[in-house]
Amino acid sequence: MCAGISEFARAFKGELTTETMLVRGVNDHADEIERISDFIAKSIPKKSYIAVATRPPAEKWIKSPMEVTVNSAYQVFRGKSIPTEYLIGYEGNGFAFTGNVEEDLLSITSVHPMRDDAVHEFLKNAGVDWNVIEKLEAFVIIKERNRKTIGFLGGMSRESTKKTS
Repeated sequence: MCAGISEFARAFKGELTTETMLVRGVNDHADEIERISDFIAKSIPKKSYIAVATRPPAEKWIKSPMEVTVNSAYQVFRGKSIPTEYLIGYEGNGFAFTGNVEEDLLSITSVHPMRDDAVHEFLKNAGVDWNVIEKLEAFVIIKERNRKTIGFLGGMSRESTKKTS
C-alpha cells in the first residue's frame, strides 16, 4: 500500500494532503509515529492532519490515544518540516438539509455515522420526529451501530431489505 501511495504522490500535480488517524495500541507508539512521519515527509504534502476518532467508531475496541501522544506526534511531524494540523474536535452538527429528510439522512450516513445528538438535532431542524429513523430501520437501510451512532447500510434497495422479524 505504501508503494502505491508514494507513486501517487510523485505523479499527482495538485496539492497533496494527508490524514493520519491515531488509534491507541495500534499506531500511537513512538517508533510507529516516527515511521509514519518519515513516510509522509517523503511525500511532501501541502498539509498533514493528525486525527483522532471524534465520533463513536464502528468497532468498540477503537480508542483515541492519550493527549500527550497526540501532541508528541504533532511535534515529530513538525520537526520533519511537515505542515501539520490537528483534527481532534467534533466537527459539529451542521448537516445540510434539502427538504427530503430520508434522502438527506441516507446521504449523510453513507459517508460517516452520525452521533445520536446530531440525528436528534437534524430531525428537530427538519420538523420531524424519530419515526423517520424507525421507518428507515424497518427497511434495514440504516441501523444503530452502538447506541450512539446511526449508520448507513450501503448497497441495499428498500424492497430487498425489509425486516422479516
